[in-house]
Amino acid sequence: MQQKTFKKTILIDLDGVLNEYVGKYDTNFIPKPKNGVDKFLENLYLDFDLRLFTTRNKLSASKWLIENNLDKYFSDITNIKELSWLIIDDRCLKFEGNYEDLIQKINNFKAWYK
Repeated sequence: MQQKTFKKTILIDLDGVLNEYVGKYDTNFIPKPKNGVDKFLENLYLDFDLRLFTTRNKLSASKWLIENNLDKYFSDITNIKELSWLIIDDRCLKFEGNYEDLIQKINNFKAWYK
């Protein structure tokens, strides 16, 4: 009997991480994938359970993944912060135990594309 291997879960944001989003949100349009995203996901998929983490409509996000041949890398799509090992997002800060440092990070925050 083959033993099941456990993969740690990574939640990956759609807009600004996987696609060419630059701050102009449109409910009816999801920008094209960023260059290199397929290789990036292929590499992660080998060792991790990937879940798309987005506030977009689940059906629209699913359609985008399928149209761009990226659906094979994801086990699910969610808008809920599920139990995970890591979250990859373009609009987040890492809390390192110090609130003063965190306030400074918040006040100096800029999206990567700004």
